[in-house]
Amino acid sequence: NYLKAGYEVMVWNRSPEKTKPLEALGASQASTPKIAAQNADIVFEVTANDASSRDVWQGPEGILAGANAGTILITSATLSIDWTLQLAKLCADADFTFFDIPLTGGRVAAENGSLSLLVGGDETKLAELQPDLTAISAKVFYFGPIGAGMKYKLVLNSLQAAHIAAFGEAMELAATQGLDPAKVGPALCERPGGVVTDLAWTAYQQARPPLTFSVDWITKDLEYAKQMRSGNDLPVFDDVLALYQAARKAGHGPEDWTSILKD
Repeated sequence: NYLKAGYEVMVWNRSPEKTKPLEALGASQASTPKIAAQNADIVFEVTANDASSRDVWQGPEGILAGANAGTILITSATLSIDWTLQLAKLCADADFTFFDIPLTGGRVAAENGSLSLLVGGDETKLAELQPDLTAISAKVFYFGPIGAGMKYKLVLNSLQAAHIAAFGEAMELAATQGLDPAKVGPALCERPGGVVTDLAWTAYQQARPPLTFSVDWITKDLEYAKQMRSGNDLPVFDDVLALYQAARKAGHGPEDWTSILKD
């Protein structure tokens, strides 16, 4: 989407073959995160977890080794709050502008440039950056200082996971009462409705839902969300986490997060 908007784009991936489709559209491939950062006004990092994020940012070939004073550095991965704040300090110590801007909207929104961006960082600097975010997003939500965007993303994903799990149980309850799933599903999409209900119903009808967000990824996010609770008792979220942990242990980690609907 940045290429479509006329930006010069450099890409890097731990699996270099994954950048080929973007290179075919005009992107340049960097051999390391450091080289990508050396040539960028804005750097986005999106990796799987804390460990991969640390590898990409730190070390002699990491983003921080290549970034220039005026480069805007952004993590759009879903990470733990502890690592997000550590990363923010590393950037502040080097006098870099840093934002945590996790994403939501799924594969479709990523492909068509209508993501929602969940921002933590300096609000004044965000106003300066905002025009450069329009190529990839439909909405930008500002939640507060650094770390606030990540905190919201973990809250959001906790609720969405609970909704998906509850939808599966609701459909099971309906079936035990002799209700027709083909009538119950669309009715639930009407009320309570919402994006996640629509997603769950679409996935429920498929024997093997296509991968949009994996069991591994949502389990990781729920575990990070639990880390930031400071001992708060949230039994529903604990039950949902246990459900996904069991699914991962049973070998369903690479499957779509909606695969638990019929388990």
